[in-house]
Amino acid sequence: MKAFDPLGVLRTLLAYKVDFVLIGGLAARLHGSPTVTDDLDVCHDRKSANLKRLARALTEMAATLRLPDPDEKVDLALDERLLAVTDNLTLTTDFGSFDLLARPAGTDGYDDLTGGAITVRLERAVSIRVASIDDLIRMKRAAGRPKDLIEVEVLTALQDEM
Repeated sequence: MKAFDPLGVLRTLLAYKVDFVLIGGLAARLHGSPTVTDDLDVCHDRKSANLKRLARALTEMAATLRLPDPDEKVDLALDERLLAVTDNLTLTTDFGSFDLLARPAGTDGYDDLTGGAITVRLERAVSIRVASIDDLIRMKRAAGRPKDLIEVEVLTALQDEM
């Protein structure tokens, strides 16, 4: 397993001008959640030009499909064509685990999330769009896994403090 370096993924996406919204555990952390995660989740724009940029970024990060058996490999080109027809991909990169969700649970995808997203500056050259707390709660409820429902409680408490 590669060391988790979320800034490495984000810097690469920004270098290739990929349009995305940060979702999942790291987005929740940026809103104040104490929950720890070991992967980075984004919802990406599915426009053709963005998929081309995303495919180049994935190549730069040496992305491969993340499989239950880390020694198992699948020879699959992570190119624009695959990205256009795949809603969700779980990947391993030079920076650790990275999940691409074109249509996260409970949403209609990128355009649905951008309206409520906030911009967060992580460091001088790294500013990203982060899903709103409302949208994170909506996605977590729709996913419905026990860990997501726990996070709904955390996010709701954070929302109440605002």
